[in-house]
Amino acid sequence: MSQSNHVKKVALVGATGTIGTFILKELLDLGKHEVTAVTRKDSSAVNSIPAGVKVAKVDYNDESTLVDALEGQDALIITMDYRAPPDTQVKLVRAAAAAKVPFLLPNEWGSDRAEEAISQEALLGRSDLHVRKLVEELGVSSWIGVVTGFWYEYSLGYGTETYGMDWKNRTWTFFDDGETKMNTTTWPQCGRAVAKLLSLPIEPEKPGSPSLADYKNKFIYVSSFCLTQKEMFAAVLRVTGTKESDWTITYEETPKRFQDAKKRFYDGDYSAFTEILYTRTWFKDGFGNYEARRGGTANDILGLPEEDLDAATKIAVDRNEKGLKYH
Repeated sequence: MSQSNHVKKVALVGATGTIGTFILKELLDLGKHEVTAVTRKDSSAVNSIPAGVKVAKVDYNDESTLVDALEGQDALIITMDYRAPPDTQVKLVRAAAAAKVPFLLPNEWGSDRAEEAISQEALLGRSDLHVRKLVEELGVSSWIGVVTGFWYEYSLGYGTETYGMDWKNRTWTFFDDGETKMNTTTWPQCGRAVAKLLSLPIEPEKPGSPSLADYKNKFIYVSSFCLTQKEMFAAVLRVTGTKESDWTITYEETPKRFQDAKKRFYDGDYSAFTEILYTRTWFKDGFGNYEARRGGTANDILGLPEEDLDAATKIAVDRNEKGLKYH
């Protein structure tokens, strides 16, 4: 563990996964951290890890291997597929405490988990809340929740369940009137946010200057764009050269869409979870617009760049064309 006022050693779980890939790239590009990729001992992912990254192979059924992997680390970043065994993150949290890791970024990439009641409505939040409380109860590490909103190129390109677009069939479903704003972040911006966050001094270098201490056991909010569906649609028209008349457009009320998706889910159609999650975030109560609810984002504090909406939109359209669901 570093004795300086900066995080030096960072352990990353899921370094070759959807968001972990971008976090790893930005940490390496920034060049301020020594990164260790934590992988299962039998994982083939180790073959995809870039040169210069240390690898720690672990057995999640043997806590000592986790503790050994985390010894001397200043921060642990957890990125995992939602289908990972639910106790995996708990095991990492306990091992981080045993190894005395000061900072922990939980597997909470997405919507604003500080809104606990709404998160639970959308079938999120219970396990996340348990993890945060466990970190605090153990009293060794401090958690920092990185709120990014949904990933833009992933969500726009996913299908009608998420941002309403089906490029292949030229259909768009607007939720309510299509004018609700939502914060959304590209994968590279997510990676930059984590790298820049972990580059802040641990304690303020002068009164009032930003530091990691500002975010101990708190959420930090970052974003690429704050958009309505109609603004997204306009960007798609620009990058594809299509006209509105080329598309079949429908409108759905979010409360009904939400309840219908929940019914399907509880009837055994677990694929409806995506629609539940996104539809609740599109409600007109402003849940998805944390920039307005929280009085801004930390983009300026972290020195994050403004991004090109059309360039990100082109990536999303290409993903939809190829039928990609994950990175």
